[in-house]
Amino acid sequence: MASIPSRLAWLDALRGPAALAVALHHSGWTFIPDLWAEVDRRIDVGTWGVFVFFLVSGYIIPASLERRGDLRAFWIGRTFRLLPLLLVALGLALLLAYAGTFALHPGLSARPLPLVVLGNVTMLQELLGVPAVIGVMWTLSYEMAFYLMAAGLFSTGRAHRSAATAIILAISAVLLGLLLPGPVIGGRADLVAAVLGVATVAVIVVSARAAGGTRTAAAVAGGLLGVALVVLGSRIGAWQGLIVLAMMFAGTAVYRAEQGAIRWRTAIVTVLTVLACGVLAKDDPGWAPALLLAAGFFAAAFALRRRSFPRWLAHLGVISFSLYLLHPLLLGVSPNLPLFFLALVPLCYLTHRLIEAPAQRLGRRLARSSPREPAREPTGESARGAS
Repeated sequence: MASIPSRLAWLDALRGPAALAVALHHSGWTFIPDLWAEVDRRIDVGTWGVFVFFLVSGYIIPASLERRGDLRAFWIGRTFRLLPLLLVALGLALLLAYAGTFALHPGLSARPLPLVVLGNVTMLQELLGVPAVIGVMWTLSYEMAFYLMAAGLFSTGRAHRSAATAIILAISAVLLGLLLPGPVIGGRADLVAAVLGVATVAVIVVSARAAGGTRTAAAVAGGLLGVALVVLGSRIGAWQGLIVLAMMFAGTAVYRAEQGAIRWRTAIVTVLTVLACGVLAKDDPGWAPALLLAAGFFAAAFALRRRSFPRWLAHLGVISFSLYLLHPLLLGVSPNLPLFFLALVPLCYLTHRLIEAPAQRLGRRLARSSPREPAREPTGESARGAS
């Protein structure tokens, strides 16, 4: 079996199974609901998959930001990494809905069209109380909140405080979760959602284009806005929403420990604190095992990170975003479970090759042409690799 000894192959070895787990979760409920109900009572496989993704993002996104060294290049990279495939997927979803093979959320037609577009295109819909065109997009909202927070910490030279950030978020999750069991921003709060969505776009644009104090102020405002959106707008509640953020920063703490910026003992305590605060966040027997096994799977892959991984596994990781985003669209047209997976993987190789890869190359070219400001990270650590 051909293998890939890359230092980042272990991340792809995590992404691929995580994306397939989410696809298996939804296809199981679609094609074998009685059997899958028994599985889901023991472990929520979809939750396992998305928390593996969250840990990977927490580990690699700060490395990406610090490697690039400025916010403009970071936001360009994120935009061209996510938005092209997202726009194609949204278009396909609308076409399939028109053909009657994909069910749109019934609340979409009840909200103003500009707000629906704003929420879904910015990937903030989950935190703005706006229905998603594609249900799995909910995780992208938390990714965006994490990007905003990471950019804010980076701009002030406090990116190395990831362990403290994770612990504060985890403890706050329990306290605020008891006070705010449901979203404050929700229902038909159209004006509030529009203002927050536009404000988020504005702080990203200003932090990417401005310089000096203006850039820092905009990035800090974005970080605060990211936290506020999760606390006030999280559809799954403040407890679960903040645990998602805490889990990502726990992944960052592992990265910091690997780089020598913090002690391994600090990173381990951080991860255990987040898990302890998170296992009771949802009254579902499959929730806690999913969180614990996601952390265990991440730890196992990290321990083996210097080993070679099968080439097919790394390739699945490369196409994981396509696997994650497109599988709900295929469910409506696939006749059974085996054919679903037989069609899904080749389709995602194709979309990665034709859409994702060219867009990422363009993003890298634009990012390289970005005027580069000196990084403000005071720890002296090097950021090894990013995606």
